[in-house]
Amino acid sequence: MAVKENKKKKNTDTVSGGKKLVIVESPSKAETIKKYLGKEFEVKASVGHIIDLPKSKMGVDLQTFEPYYIVMRDKYNVVKELRAASMNANEIYLASDPDREGEAIAWHIKNDIEKNVLNKYNKDIKIKRVKFNEITEREIKEKIQNPEDIDMKLVEAQQSRRVIDRIFGYKLSPLLWNKVKSKLSAGRVQSAALKLICEREEEIENFKPEEYWEISVEYKHKKSSFEAVLAKIDGKKAEIKSKEEAEELEKKLTSNISVVKDIKKRNVKRQPGPPFITSTLQQAANTIYGFSSMKTMQIAQQLYEGVNLGNMRTGLITYIRTDSTRISDIAIEDVRKYIKERIGQDYLPEKPNIYKTKKTSQDAHEAIRPTNVNFHPDEISGYLTSDQYKLYSLIWRRFVASQMRESISEQTSVEIECGNMTLLATSSKLVFDGFARIYDLGQSKKEKILPEDLSLGEKLEILKINKEQKFTEPPSRYTEASLIKTMEELGIGRPSTYAPTIFTLTKRNYVKKEKKTLIPTVLGRVVNKLLSEYFPELINTDFTSIMETELDKVEEGEKNWKEVVKEFYDAFLPVLNKAYSEMESVKGSIDEVTEYKCDICGKPMVKKYGKFGEFLACSGWPECKNTKPIPLGKCPKCKEGNIIKKKTKNGKTFYGCDRFPECDFATFSLKEIKVLTKEKEEK
Repeated sequence: MAVKENKKKKNTDTVSGGKKLVIVESPSKAETIKKYLGKEFEVKASVGHIIDLPKSKMGVDLQTFEPYYIVMRDKYNVVKELRAASMNANEIYLASDPDREGEAIAWHIKNDIEKNVLNKYNKDIKIKRVKFNEITEREIKEKIQNPEDIDMKLVEAQQSRRVIDRIFGYKLSPLLWNKVKSKLSAGRVQSAALKLICEREEEIENFKPEEYWEISVEYKHKKSSFEAVLAKIDGKKAEIKSKEEAEELEKKLTSNISVVKDIKKRNVKRQPGPPFITSTLQQAANTIYGFSSMKTMQIAQQLYEGVNLGNMRTGLITYIRTDSTRISDIAIEDVRKYIKERIGQDYLPEKPNIYKTKKTSQDAHEAIRPTNVNFHPDEISGYLTSDQYKLYSLIWRRFVASQMRESISEQTSVEIECGNMTLLATSSKLVFDGFARIYDLGQSKKEKILPEDLSLGEKLEILKINKEQKFTEPPSRYTEASLIKTMEELGIGRPSTYAPTIFTLTKRNYVKKEKKTLIPTVLGRVVNKLLSEYFPELINTDFTSIMETELDKVEEGEKNWKEVVKEFYDAFLPVLNKAYSEMESVKGSIDEVTEYKCDICGKPMVKKYGKFGEFLACSGWPECKNTKPIPLGKCPKCKEGNIIKKKTKNGKTFYGCDRFPECDFATFSLKEIKVLTKEKEEK
């Protein structure tokens, strides 16, 4: 695997010996680790990958599938610094993240140092691999004492994924440029995810709502009342399709006597959920706080790499890219002690709660948990940003709750017989809060309590009958949370790919976010239609899932990485060639005509998709080349102009009236526009 530098400069480094060098990925992690290691250690950061495939060309030999790596253009100075540090080291520890990408980063750094330092200057320096599951003093010192070799199976699994995705993207994207629009992209996981979103939108559009009715009855009992719902008719589930049926049933209810037929009480146990894995953390943060998956991972990375807590700096959570719910024995021992001493003996189960990990899990890392359970989120909140506190609190509470006892509720159900109809009233009363004391998040439903002294055979007086017309609803659009859950269930992608996939779909304008939902754009639907028509086998969820399984086999040493790439390429190439010859161009068909008129020639403006998102362009192009931003609404100040997005000289986004300088309204906040618009409307 050839590696080429973009620039060739004379090496002026001198040879000397001395410190032990630790190379991590991020400067933040380097800062944390420095505080735990002595003066004999030097800690440097690679800032992610330093060597990769070139952006300007394929970078893969399509006969042998051998990748052609280069030093990344923006990493030349980093590489130079790492080489210089290696010259002055007597031992080198490669401590990039403990996953496929991290293993590949370590391997590339090792190869570069061996070629440009050890071999060049005839130096004998031991290069070792260390993997930190958490950035704590105990973990770092233990792993430095017990280094290991680079896992080439992990490296090859990453390499096969990288090569397949490069071939898929660099071969398929030009097809889209040629047939749809320039600068579009296609990706193996990205295209499968887009297909899910588009198919859901089609389901919603094709859905035909059906009318149905619900009937509830308010019964009197002594000085109180309670509500029951019509559940069965002639022993079968009540299905009321029309107003006429509902009115007929209302007459029967009033003409018959309602009698308490059965009363059942039982205790219902609700078990705590397992500690978070990457996907469930992203889902919870999106559902509860509205965080995007990318934002969640950025904040989690900060918590993993280290936070200053007054007189110390430490990582607060374990490694964040994991699909395993496994917890170390030490962590279980610590959390059980915490529950017993800080929450109460009654909340501690006899044995630790053990959670099953899915068969498809790689189980390379523990679940995401706090590194020190004694760091209660409320006690360290002063050292965290608002978002860091929210996410850490979520992780801490979920972990502690996972090792607590179940919550117990007493559930009461009352069956009421009225002619050939059965009505049902239910209530639930919390008996023991259990894990919900720590992690409930509104999951416990507050229900009305039924009268305690209802008796069998008791005749009930009807106070009121409520008839409510309803319609069946289409499936909900995907949110980031539900899309990630579906991707995980179908085996599309891995923990490290969920956030980048969704980010890319929105960045490319294939999908737009509306509140929390993901909606395919016209562009996204056109691209999906073409890919689904010409590459049905390659972008369906089964293919993507099987490919992930094949990559796992490479990691497990069961399959050669080039064999996996070849199998993919042999299936991909003929389909690609057919698409190039048969696919018709749809250029221009994705432009949407709008209500806006060109202020130069008067022709309609059309919505187009550019590098930085949607914009308006004159339909008279190329004769008229007028373009403008898409208006975000009427100006709240002059009421004549439209609000458009603008940039300051420093590149900062603000919003202003398009009638400037006649109207000087401007703000950095979209919320301010909404508030002012609302105030104007109320006046």
